[in-house]
Amino acid sequence: MYDVVIIGGGPGGYAAALYAHNYGLSVALIEQERVGGTCLLHGCIPAKAWLETAAVFRTAARAGEFGVRTTAPTIDWRAALERKATVVDGLVKGLAGLLQRRGVEVLDGVGAVFDGGAEITQPDGTRRVLASRSVIVATGSVPRGIPGYDFDGHRIVSSRHALDWSTQPRRVAVIGAGAIGVEFASMLADLGSEVHLFEALDQIIPGMEPDAAKALARSFRKKGITMRTGVSVGPPRHSLDGVTIPFGNEEVDVDTVLVATGRAPRTDGIGLEASGVEVERGFITVDAATMQTANPRIYAVGDVVSGTPQLAHVAFAEAIAAITHIATGRTAPVNYRAVPMIVYTHPEVASVGLTEARAIELGHDVEVTNHGMRGVGRAVIHGEIGGIVKIVAEKGGPILGATVVDPAAGEIIHELMYAVGWEALPNEAAAFIHAHPTISEGIGETLLAAAGRPLH
Repeated sequence: MYDVVIIGGGPGGYAAALYAHNYGLSVALIEQERVGGTCLLHGCIPAKAWLETAAVFRTAARAGEFGVRTTAPTIDWRAALERKATVVDGLVKGLAGLLQRRGVEVLDGVGAVFDGGAEITQPDGTRRVLASRSVIVATGSVPRGIPGYDFDGHRIVSSRHALDWSTQPRRVAVIGAGAIGVEFASMLADLGSEVHLFEALDQIIPGMEPDAAKALARSFRKKGITMRTGVSVGPPRHSLDGVTIPFGNEEVDVDTVLVATGRAPRTDGIGLEASGVEVERGFITVDAATMQTANPRIYAVGDVVSGTPQLAHVAFAEAIAAITHIATGRTAPVNYRAVPMIVYTHPEVASVGLTEARAIELGHDVEVTNHGMRGVGRAVIHGEIGGIVKIVAEKGGPILGATVVDPAAGEIIHELMYAVGWEALPNEAAAFIHAHPTISEGIGETLLAAAGRPLH
């Protein structure tokens, strides 16, 4: 009898398995691939490895601006692909070793919830029932397709396929300008591919501040990315040379199409409904304080959970909440108000809390403060002056949300995460000193302005 059986070894699953060690729980972790899940194997980590390759290439290409004379860089695609694999393999081995040291029993196979615990179908086809006091479903998600664009791994690809392109695609259409789509568009354009980006809504990175979307769009235009928003694509036409994508009265010819229209929960066929778990459109309904489903013995975390961001760090926090409740009966609810969201383009776009539009929609009387990076000394030194900081605060009240656009946005957004999470007033946050010259000064300047006493 295990204390916990976890189905899925991605961020939510492995975090739950690791955290259970704090309470001395016996744990079995079922995973059909290597531990790490989509994030480590086919998502966050390999994608950022490619983005780092693009960053090095971009820096070398701009060396002349900084007085460094060198020849024009070229991309060794195979070497970059091998480096990506090395990064992933190293982290997988480290994670596997950590799970072993924590006493987690990792089982190879496909898991399902079952009366009294979980069931595993092993690689040889045999089935085994694992008795357990609690089960955590952490089966993650898969790329979501669109009608007419069936994935073939060659002409029509998902983000998973695109991470392992054997050669650099010359002309690419990216359908969907959310986080995944714009990250691939940014990386490919920096490495010299011709990129066409399509989005059905009226801005790229839908849901982010329009000011941030405009700043990123300006950068994308400089990279040569062709962006089309507010358009829908028609069925593709295949030829020996590539794919033709129709849209409106126009069309574009490309070598390959990357469909990046979101991710669907992986919950089919794992026995949820038969176990009394509420599922809607594939997503699992939980008690947000405990991550408990309608069946009190079954919990869910990560991308399968209804209504929460599909982010690895959210899965980590949900795993902590689930294990805390299983072990102690106490709650450790996730603070969804203060989740940092980062788009790893160049420049990066990061946000936390409410956007201006969402705050108004919720009835807040808001005050908005914007500050451009053009006047921030470190940004000028970097040659990256197109960024912004935007802070949304309740009039006479706390900071509700913030957005940063800058190559370092993903790192410095955490300062504003604390401001939002602790409901800091602008004048309270503005009282702290920011070192000069730093990119973080952009936040300090914006806070001072939000407090009614701007410096520069």
